[in-house]
Amino acid sequence: MAVGNEDREIVKARIDKRDYRRIVLRNSLQVLLISDPDTDKCAASMDVGVGYYSDPAGLEGLAHFLEHMLFYASEKYPVEDSYSKYISEHGGSTNAFTSSENTNYFFDVNTDGFEEALDRFAQFFTKPLMSADATMREIKAVDSENQKNLLSDVWRMNQLQKHLSDEDHPYHKFSTGNWDTLEVRPKAKGIDTRNELLKFYEENYSANLMHLVVYTNESLNKIQNLVEEKFQDIRNSNISCFRTHGQPCTSKHLQILVKTVPIKQGHKLKILWPVTPEIRHYTEGPCRYLGHLIGHEGEGSLYYILKKLGWATALSAGESDWSLDFSFFKVVIDLTDVGHEHTQDIIGLLFKYIELLQQSGVCEWIFEELSAVCETKFHYQDKIPPSDYVVNISSNMKFYPAKDWLTGSSLPSKFSPNVIQMVLDQLSPNNVRIFWESKNFVGLTDKVEPWYGTAYSIEKITGSAIQGWVLSAPDENMHLPSPNKFIPTNLSLKTVQEKVKFPVLLSRSSYSALWYKPDTLFSTPKAYVKIDFNCPYAGNSSEAEVLTHIFTQLLMDCLNEYAYYAQVAGLYYSINHTDGGFQLTLFGYNHKLRLLLETIVEKIATFQVKTDRFSVIKEMVTKEYQNFKYQQPYQQAMYYCSLILQDQTWPWIEQLELLPAIQADDLAKFVPVMLSRTFLECYIAGNIESHEAESMVRHIEDVLFKCSKPLCKSLFSSQHLTNRIVKLETGTNYFYPAECLNPDDENSALVHYIQVGPDDFKLNVKLQLFALIAKQPTYYQLRTVEQLGYITVLMQRNDCGIRGLQFIIQSTVKSPGNIEQRVEAFLEMFETKLLEMTVDEFKSNVNALIDMKLEKHKNLREESAFFWREISDGTLRFDRRDYEVEALRQLTLNELIDFFNEYVKDGAPRKKTLSVRVHGNRHSSEYKAEASEPHVAKIDNISTFRKSQSLYGSFKGLSGQMKL
Repeated sequence: MAVGNEDREIVKARIDKRDYRRIVLRNSLQVLLISDPDTDKCAASMDVGVGYYSDPAGLEGLAHFLEHMLFYASEKYPVEDSYSKYISEHGGSTNAFTSSENTNYFFDVNTDGFEEALDRFAQFFTKPLMSADATMREIKAVDSENQKNLLSDVWRMNQLQKHLSDEDHPYHKFSTGNWDTLEVRPKAKGIDTRNELLKFYEENYSANLMHLVVYTNESLNKIQNLVEEKFQDIRNSNISCFRTHGQPCTSKHLQILVKTVPIKQGHKLKILWPVTPEIRHYTEGPCRYLGHLIGHEGEGSLYYILKKLGWATALSAGESDWSLDFSFFKVVIDLTDVGHEHTQDIIGLLFKYIELLQQSGVCEWIFEELSAVCETKFHYQDKIPPSDYVVNISSNMKFYPAKDWLTGSSLPSKFSPNVIQMVLDQLSPNNVRIFWESKNFVGLTDKVEPWYGTAYSIEKITGSAIQGWVLSAPDENMHLPSPNKFIPTNLSLKTVQEKVKFPVLLSRSSYSALWYKPDTLFSTPKAYVKIDFNCPYAGNSSEAEVLTHIFTQLLMDCLNEYAYYAQVAGLYYSINHTDGGFQLTLFGYNHKLRLLLETIVEKIATFQVKTDRFSVIKEMVTKEYQNFKYQQPYQQAMYYCSLILQDQTWPWIEQLELLPAIQADDLAKFVPVMLSRTFLECYIAGNIESHEAESMVRHIEDVLFKCSKPLCKSLFSSQHLTNRIVKLETGTNYFYPAECLNPDDENSALVHYIQVGPDDFKLNVKLQLFALIAKQPTYYQLRTVEQLGYITVLMQRNDCGIRGLQFIIQSTVKSPGNIEQRVEAFLEMFETKLLEMTVDEFKSNVNALIDMKLEKHKNLREESAFFWREISDGTLRFDRRDYEVEALRQLTLNELIDFFNEYVKDGAPRKKTLSVRVHGNRHSSEYKAEASEPHVAKIDNISTFRKSQSLYGSFKGLSGQMKL
């Protein structure tokens, strides 16, 4: 029998209409039940209080390996992969992750499939099956997962920080595991990994260490009965929760300067201090307070000064790698080339700012302002997908009392200068760890981190040396931030006269089109504004595109110290270059949104190139292009696929070649030309009335088009931008072979794309239904059984309304050509399964897809993204879901089989494919053979190929009209 409490004790957001109940089962499993009658998806998350800190010595990665193994099968459901298959066929998804002291398993699913999904999920924790055959296969999957991380700076630098800690402390461990730690080394010692796996499960997976969150549309009583029935059989061994003892860093690991070589271009400084974990003082929020000030970007801040000096391009500060027993406060600074030469000055300025905080004392007004921002953010938080929500809460349950399970540490409310001062005192030169990353250190290091092979050197630094850097640092006017004028004070909701379901074209002129959608669903004081600047001169060459990119970065750069206050207050903006110009997006509380919008438009209208900032931004953009080659091979393959298919796009390598010669003068001449012909496609949604939306657009038109010396003129009809896609020839299997841009990468990748055709409701749903049915079998056969690689995906593709399918696979064990043969063999095998499908199975899949399509948008951003896609593609089918659901209801099994026979199967009469093969260094010989061999379907030059192909018609006509 469970004991339960209603949600009265649990702090929840003011606008949260969900019901909550905490119960404890007789086996001591703690559970939070969530009832949301409006949800279209149900979800559950189980957080198990054991992670890789508990890995036995010599079996690194065992906890992570166990996380993989629990997905396979159970005594009650012994068919391998049946759990994932069931979830996928009922419109859901499933995943898990292993952290230092916990492992989290979660899924979401359509409401009608939830009860059985929960039963299957519960078997993970009662009677899983871990067969010997599956064990061996899954070690390969763990190894493949590790392979993809080996050249990732995030993984490498994180492990280096752990490596330079006490070897006897669990923080020091390698978390992922690989073939060596889970197969080779244990075998050499006579250890059976599977036996160790079973033993680890028996000894650590106990109900008293688990926290479950269940989210459904049913009543709390019904959920409680369900949970009691399915989870009360989990064994409770009453074992103690794992706790670390002592600090991970002894004196030999403090006061160190580590120079290390990253994979990517760029210089970084990471400054860390061991501090008291904020979890012990989460209502006082000491790390949040200090992170807010040290990481501030407004005038007078540390970042503002570093930016003014031309030394830094980004700075962040806050707590990291925390547990109940230890924690680090971390400051990360991205350096310019000049900044790299002034590292001692930068560290000196950081400690100077910390001295400023010491001298200023802990400020109550700053804490109260931060507390107010956090409170507003919590009470007006957007709904997020149920799977994310349950993971967030189950991860909190171990650390917080039940009343704070939803809030976690997000509501600092108790002003305690002593607690903040205690942590501030710990940010001292006497216990600092400095990690300095730069390619400039190649050949200057003498040590190698064993798991990732990161080169580094280490030297001790004294407090007096740092004090010397403080004294010699530039004398700059650093000061605390000003009161934040962007904090919203009016959070009232506007009255919506008409409950419109779709965006309406509120106005159209030769300068702009305004789409408007008031909030009728979410009842939050927020708005979403997107202004798409269609500038034909911005994307007509590689040079124009790179200049537009620099322009957008410079624009954000000059707005930063002003707009940062808006960001702190929950009002966000971004400016991004696009294929045909640039896009301004604002999202957040609507109260002060217009103030920010008008400032940004004014900056566009009065834009001037400052030579010093141009140099910094040009260097930053150059490194961005240089680092393209360090993307994962599958990402490179996807990029090539887009480049081949999308007309009027330019290769990154051309832009990189152009960058050295581009000067500030070039940009100063380009920007007026770029803006001289402009059309604004606008979308305004949320807590904004129609007259306010029209007034915003009128203001932009007045500033840019209608002043005495207008910056912009309207487009000629021939200049309106279209987005056109290459029409592949029927019956031709095109392929593009490429070498991985990073010669050190062992991973190869394949993107196998099947083009189906232009947006059409009937055709769309056949494609979508096929993708839904084939998704899990693809993963199971190619990833789980054949172990081609950790990244194995079948997904739909939509290029400006042209639909298709793509297989994405990354592998070290097979070359891209071999992977493609396995994809073709899979489709042959899948044909049999499709032909054997019963009408009931077909209907079940159709209903799952219908449920997915009828799923309501959870928040304003999600809704806006959906409608904006229709506008930007030009398809303008805001009612798409209704029509596609109707098409699905009429679809028959024979029609699906006909679709497969016509478009997908090998030799299908209307089949059109493109395979992009990126070869890692393990498969360079295959690349050389493919590149040298003449073949009618081989693409040698992307630009030449594109010019030789016909194009699909664009859905984009004049704005607001569909081109027929």
